[in-house]
Amino acid sequence: MTAEQLEGLLADVAAGRIAPGAALERLRHLPFEDLQFARIDHHRALRQGHPEVVFCEGKTPDQVVAICERLEAATGSFLGTRANEALASRLRARFPRMVWNPLARTVHLPAAEPAPLRAGTILVVCAGTSDLPVAEEAAVVAEAFGHQVERLIDVGIAGIHRLLAAAEQIQRARVVIVVAGMEGALPSVVGGMVSVPVIAVPTSIGYGASFGGLAALLGMLNSCAAGVTVVNIDNGFGAAAAASRICQT
Repeated sequence: MTAEQLEGLLADVAAGRIAPGAALERLRHLPFEDLQFARIDHHRALRQGHPEVVFCEGKTPDQVVAICERLEAATGSFLGTRANEALASRLRARFPRMVWNPLARTVHLPAAEPAPLRAGTILVVCAGTSDLPVAEEAAVVAEAFGHQVERLIDVGIAGIHRLLAAAEQIQRARVVIVVAGMEGALPSVVGGMVSVPVIAVPTSIGYGASFGGLAALLGMLNSCAAGVTVVNIDNGFGAAAAASRICQT
Protein backbone atom coordinates (compact mmCIF):
# COMPACT_ATOMS: atom_id res chain seq x y z
CA MET A 1 0.00 0.00 0.00
CA THR A 2 1.37 3.40 -0.99
CA ALA A 3 1.10 6.56 1.07
CA GLU A 4 -1.45 7.91 -1.42
CA GLN A 5 -3.58 4.77 -1.15
CA LEU A 6 -3.52 4.87 2.65
CA GLU A 7 -4.42 8.57 2.67
CA GLY A 8 -7.30 7.88 0.29
CA LEU A 9 -8.56 5.03 2.47
CA LEU A 10 -8.51 7.21 5.58
CA ALA A 11 -10.34 9.97 3.71
CA ASP A 12 -13.02 7.48 2.62
CA VAL A 13 -13.51 6.37 6.22
CA ALA A 14 -13.72 9.98 7.42
CA ALA A 15 -16.29 10.80 4.73
CA GLY A 16 -18.36 7.71 5.50
CA ARG A 17 -17.81 6.12 2.10
CA ILE A 18 -16.15 3.07 3.67
CA ALA A 19 -17.08 1.49 7.00
CA PRO A 20 -14.27 1.21 9.58
CA GLY A 21 -14.60 -2.58 9.51
CA ALA A 22 -14.08 -2.68 5.75
CA ALA A 23 -11.05 -0.43 6.06
CA LEU A 24 -9.67 -2.67 8.77
CA GLU A 25 -10.02 -5.66 6.45
CA ARG A 26 -8.01 -3.88 3.78
CA LEU A 27 -5.29 -3.09 6.32
CA ARG A 28 -5.32 -6.52 7.93
CA HIS A 29 -2.13 -7.72 6.23
CA LEU A 30 -0.07 -4.69 7.18
CA PRO A 31 2.80 -4.51 7.86
CA PHE A 32 3.49 -7.94 6.32
CA GLU A 33 1.63 -11.01 5.13
CA ASP A 34 2.90 -14.46 6.05
CA LEU A 35 2.58 -17.02 3.22
CA GLN A 36 4.74 -19.57 5.08
CA PHE A 37 7.37 -19.55 2.30
CA ALA A 38 7.48 -15.73 2.13
CA ARG A 39 6.59 -12.76 4.29
CA ILE A 40 5.38 -10.06 1.94
CA ASP A 41 6.37 -6.57 3.08
CA HIS A 42 3.25 -4.51 2.37
CA HIS A 43 4.66 -1.56 4.31
CA ARG A 44 7.67 -1.09 2.06
CA ALA A 45 6.00 1.49 -0.14
CA LEU A 46 5.12 3.54 2.95
CA ARG A 47 8.69 3.33 4.25
CA GLN A 48 10.68 3.59 1.02
CA GLY A 49 8.36 4.96 -1.64
CA HIS A 50 8.20 1.76 -3.71
CA PRO A 51 6.55 -1.61 -3.02
CA GLU A 52 8.47 -4.84 -2.60
CA VAL A 53 10.02 -6.21 -5.80
CA VAL A 54 10.09 -9.98 -6.40
CA PHE A 55 13.48 -11.59 -7.06
CA CYS A 56 12.20 -14.57 -9.08
CA GLU A 57 15.39 -16.58 -9.42
CA GLY A 58 15.47 -19.54 -7.05
CA LYS A 59 11.74 -19.45 -6.35
CA THR A 60 9.25 -21.97 -7.75
CA PRO A 61 6.64 -20.73 -10.24
CA ASP A 62 3.90 -21.40 -7.69
CA GLN A 63 5.71 -19.27 -5.12
CA VAL A 64 6.23 -16.37 -7.54
CA VAL A 65 2.60 -16.46 -8.70
CA ALA A 66 1.33 -16.49 -5.12
CA ILE A 67 3.53 -13.54 -4.14
CA CYS A 68 2.53 -11.56 -7.22
CA GLU A 69 -1.16 -12.24 -6.54
CA ARG A 70 -0.86 -10.75 -3.07
CA LEU A 71 1.12 -7.73 -4.30
CA GLU A 72 -1.44 -7.12 -7.03
CA ALA A 73 -4.28 -7.35 -4.52
CA ALA A 74 -2.57 -4.80 -2.27
CA THR A 75 -1.24 -2.29 -4.81
CA GLY A 76 -2.72 -3.16 -8.19
CA SER A 77 0.69 -3.91 -9.65
CA PHE A 78 3.91 -5.89 -9.20
CA LEU A 79 7.46 -6.02 -10.51
CA GLY A 80 9.73 -9.07 -10.67
CA THR A 81 13.36 -9.45 -11.72
CA ARG A 82 15.43 -12.41 -12.93
CA ALA A 83 12.42 -14.14 -14.45
CA ASN A 84 12.62 -16.73 -17.24
CA GLU A 85 10.27 -17.24 -20.18
CA ALA A 86 8.42 -20.18 -18.62
CA LEU A 87 7.64 -18.15 -15.52
CA ALA A 88 6.59 -15.17 -17.62
CA SER A 89 4.14 -17.37 -19.54
CA ARG A 90 2.71 -18.65 -16.28
CA LEU A 91 2.25 -15.14 -14.95
CA ARG A 92 0.74 -13.83 -18.18
CA ALA A 93 -1.91 -16.54 -18.03
CA ARG A 94 -2.88 -15.17 -14.62
CA PHE A 95 -2.32 -11.47 -15.43
CA PRO A 96 -2.99 -10.76 -19.13
CA ARG A 97 -1.77 -7.15 -18.83
CA MET A 98 1.63 -8.18 -17.55
CA VAL A 99 4.66 -6.97 -19.53
CA TRP A 100 7.51 -9.46 -20.06
CA ASN A 101 10.90 -8.05 -21.07
CA PRO A 102 13.04 -11.02 -22.14
CA LEU A 103 16.22 -8.95 -22.42
CA ALA A 104 15.92 -7.49 -18.91
CA ARG A 105 14.32 -10.69 -17.57
CA THR A 106 11.65 -8.61 -15.85
CA VAL A 107 7.92 -9.14 -15.36
CA HIS A 108 5.86 -6.04 -14.66
CA LEU A 109 2.17 -5.54 -14.10
CA PRO A 110 1.70 -1.76 -14.33
CA ALA A 111 -0.97 -0.03 -12.30
CA ALA A 112 -4.24 0.52 -14.15
CA GLU A 113 -3.83 4.25 -13.59
CA PRO A 114 -0.10 5.06 -13.62
CA ALA A 115 1.05 7.90 -11.38
CA PRO A 116 2.56 11.04 -12.95
CA LEU A 117 6.24 10.76 -13.84
CA ARG A 118 8.65 11.65 -11.07
CA ALA A 119 10.98 14.58 -11.58
CA GLY A 120 14.40 14.05 -13.11
CA THR A 121 15.62 11.94 -16.00
CA ILE A 122 17.65 8.80 -15.35
CA LEU A 123 20.12 8.01 -18.13
CA VAL A 124 21.29 4.42 -18.49
CA VAL A 125 24.62 4.22 -20.33
CA CYS A 126 25.72 0.82 -21.61
CA ALA A 127 29.34 0.14 -22.59
CA GLY A 128 28.66 -2.74 -24.99
CA THR A 129 25.80 -4.69 -26.48
CA SER A 130 26.78 -7.67 -24.32
CA ASP A 131 26.06 -5.56 -21.23
CA LEU A 132 22.50 -4.84 -22.37
CA PRO A 133 20.66 -7.36 -20.13
CA VAL A 134 21.95 -5.62 -17.00
CA ALA A 135 21.44 -2.13 -18.45
CA GLU A 136 17.90 -2.96 -19.54
CA GLU A 137 17.08 -4.33 -16.08
CA ALA A 138 18.13 -0.97 -14.63
CA ALA A 139 16.07 0.92 -17.22
CA VAL A 140 12.93 -1.18 -16.77
CA VAL A 141 13.07 -0.94 -12.98
CA ALA A 142 13.56 2.84 -13.09
CA GLU A 143 10.59 3.15 -15.45
CA ALA A 144 8.46 0.94 -13.20
CA PHE A 145 9.40 3.24 -10.32
CA GLY A 146 7.88 6.13 -12.24
CA HIS A 147 10.89 7.85 -13.80
CA GLN A 148 11.63 9.18 -17.25
CA VAL A 149 14.44 6.99 -18.59
CA GLU A 150 16.77 7.49 -21.53
CA ARG A 151 19.15 4.88 -22.92
CA LEU A 152 22.60 5.30 -24.45
CA ILE A 153 23.88 2.00 -25.84
CA ASP A 154 27.28 0.71 -27.02
CA VAL A 155 29.45 3.70 -26.14
CA GLY A 156 32.37 1.90 -24.49
CA ILE A 157 35.83 3.47 -24.36
CA ALA A 158 37.16 1.32 -27.20
CA GLY A 159 35.47 3.95 -29.38
CA ILE A 160 35.25 6.89 -27.03
CA HIS A 161 34.10 9.27 -29.79
CA ARG A 162 30.70 7.53 -29.56
CA LEU A 163 30.39 8.66 -25.94
CA LEU A 164 31.64 12.20 -26.59
CA ALA A 165 29.10 12.59 -29.39
CA ALA A 166 26.34 12.13 -26.78
CA ALA A 167 27.76 14.70 -24.32
CA GLU A 168 24.66 16.89 -24.47
CA GLN A 169 22.36 13.98 -23.64
CA ILE A 170 24.59 12.94 -20.75
CA GLN A 171 24.62 16.47 -19.31
CA ARG A 172 20.79 16.60 -19.23
CA ALA A 173 20.40 13.66 -16.85
CA ARG A 174 19.62 13.95 -13.13
CA VAL A 175 21.41 10.65 -12.45
CA VAL A 176 23.57 8.53 -14.78
CA ILE A 177 23.74 4.75 -14.44
CA VAL A 178 26.79 3.37 -16.25
CA VAL A 179 26.89 -0.35 -17.02
CA ALA A 180 30.16 -1.93 -18.16
CA GLY A 181 32.07 -5.19 -18.12
CA MET A 182 35.62 -6.02 -19.22
CA GLU A 183 37.91 -3.61 -17.30
CA GLY A 184 34.99 -1.38 -16.21
CA ALA A 185 36.57 1.94 -17.22
CA LEU A 186 33.50 3.69 -18.66
CA PRO A 187 32.07 5.04 -15.36
CA SER A 188 35.31 6.92 -14.65
CA VAL A 189 35.11 8.63 -18.02
CA VAL A 190 31.45 9.55 -17.55
CA GLY A 191 32.19 10.67 -13.99
CA GLY A 192 34.69 13.17 -15.35
CA MET A 193 32.07 14.65 -17.68
CA VAL A 194 29.12 15.40 -15.38
CA SER A 195 28.26 17.13 -12.11
CA VAL A 196 25.45 14.70 -11.19
CA PRO A 197 25.70 11.36 -9.36
CA VAL A 198 27.07 8.44 -11.38
CA ILE A 199 26.11 4.91 -10.37
CA ALA A 200 28.48 2.30 -11.78
CA VAL A 201 27.30 -1.25 -12.46
CA PRO A 202 29.98 -3.86 -13.21
CA THR A 203 28.84 -6.78 -15.34
CA SER A 204 30.15 -10.32 -15.52
CA ILE A 205 30.95 -9.86 -19.23
CA GLY A 206 34.59 -10.31 -20.25
CA TYR A 207 37.39 -12.76 -20.93
CA GLY A 208 38.96 -14.98 -18.26
CA ALA A 209 40.99 -12.32 -16.46
CA SER A 210 37.80 -10.35 -15.82
CA PHE A 211 36.97 -13.03 -13.21
CA GLY A 212 33.23 -12.90 -13.79
CA GLY A 213 33.02 -9.14 -13.27
CA LEU A 214 35.45 -8.83 -10.37
CA ALA A 215 37.96 -6.89 -12.48
CA ALA A 216 35.27 -4.39 -13.49
CA LEU A 217 34.05 -4.11 -9.90
CA LEU A 218 37.54 -3.37 -8.57
CA GLY A 219 38.21 -0.91 -11.38
CA MET A 220 35.05 1.00 -10.58
CA LEU A 221 35.76 0.99 -6.85
CA ASN A 222 39.15 2.52 -7.64
CA SER A 223 37.75 5.21 -9.92
CA CYS A 224 39.63 8.49 -9.85
CA ALA A 225 36.49 10.41 -10.84
CA ALA A 226 34.68 12.04 -7.92
CA GLY A 227 30.99 11.26 -7.43
CA VAL A 228 31.05 7.70 -8.76
CA THR A 229 29.42 5.10 -6.55
CA VAL A 230 29.31 1.35 -7.27
CA VAL A 231 26.75 -1.44 -6.85
CA ASN A 232 27.34 -5.18 -7.02
CA ILE A 233 28.11 -7.19 -10.15
CA ASP A 234 25.13 -7.39 -12.57
CA ASN A 235 22.93 -5.49 -10.09
CA GLY A 236 20.91 -3.33 -12.46
CA PHE A 237 18.02 -3.38 -10.01
CA GLY A 238 20.11 -1.95 -7.19
CA ALA A 239 21.40 0.85 -9.41
CA ALA A 240 17.86 1.82 -10.45
CA ALA A 241 16.64 1.80 -6.85
CA ALA A 242 19.51 4.07 -5.80
CA ALA A 243 18.96 6.40 -8.76
CA SER A 244 15.26 6.65 -7.89
CA ARG A 245 16.03 7.72 -4.34
CA ILE A 246 18.51 10.33 -5.57
CA CYS A 247 15.89 11.78 -7.90
CA GLN A 248 13.44 12.11 -5.01
CA THR A 249 15.80 14.13 -2.80
